[in-house]
Amino acid sequence: MIGALELGLLYGVMALGVYLTFRVLNFPDLTVDGSFTTGAAVAAALITAEQNPIVATLAGGAAGLVAGAITGLLHTKGRIDGLLAGILTMIALWSINLRIMGKANLPLLRAETVFTPLKDAEMLGTWVGIAIIIAGVLVLKFVIDWFLSTDLGLAIQATGNNEQMIRSFGVNTDGTKILTLSLSNGLVALCGALVAQYQGFADISMGIGLILVGLASVILGQAIFGQRFIWLASLAVILGAVLYRLIIFFALQAGLNPNDMKLVTAVLVVAALLLPRWGFPKRVPTLRGRGGRVPRARIRGACSRIASSLSRGHRCGRFRAQDGRELITC
Repeated sequence: MIGALELGLLYGVMALGVYLTFRVLNFPDLTVDGSFTTGAAVAAALITAEQNPIVATLAGGAAGLVAGAITGLLHTKGRIDGLLAGILTMIALWSINLRIMGKANLPLLRAETVFTPLKDAEMLGTWVGIAIIIAGVLVLKFVIDWFLSTDLGLAIQATGNNEQMIRSFGVNTDGTKILTLSLSNGLVALCGALVAQYQGFADISMGIGLILVGLASVILGQAIFGQRFIWLASLAVILGAVLYRLIIFFALQAGLNPNDMKLVTAVLVVAALLLPRWGFPKRVPTLRGRGGRVPRARIRGACSRIASSLSRGHRCGRFRAQDGRELITC
């Protein structure tokens, strides 16, 4: 069970990336299946070349940034449908990943990874190891929360909710899309690099169907814990990733065939989509009930901040998104 918790926390990084495109930008990005393996392949190739594991992990995340930027350029500059642009990048990454690894599977069993110090100290697989991983994942979460509260982050949120409106205020929506896709796939690739080092190998097929896992984590977490606030939504997707891994763990413990796990994932996504429509989460006393509108003082303060920073003479305004959140823009 501790192993499932550790793996769920690592996959929480991937869930944060899927959250940026799926919930914030409202973009159907299938690049995830390829960029996850790209991050693992780059990190594994550099580690086997005796490079520093931390540098290899960051390089894996950077490769994901590039992959996301390519999808964004295909969609915004090439005017290719977002779904097709993601599929094209994902297919291209399959061959690129094989080129990076040189073969279909690259083992890291005896190589030094970012988890080697924890293994040497016998902390991996213990509650201390889980606490360290939680700290690292929360740092990423707080950085994303902060970014989404900045002027650029608010523009990205507005792009996902009403692209035409935010474009009329002078925001370059092509730039916000490319940036969000880059950040999303960078996080996914970073997760791939970490998972490869945790499992001890990088495999060409490790990213197949990963977008479904990411969607399951996001939808499951936000269906239970809600998404009224940014900090709560990002926390919910991390908890959703952990919950998903625990469900898979207990399904395997119950004797289900590992080949049935994709079916279990699909059932979880369907359940997470249908239960809120039937009003089930409203009957559960969770953080959902504590949410509310964004305080007026916070809205006024953010408006003033945006207005002073942009200094373009635009009038600040606010609107309500489809999910109930209040967004502001200038």
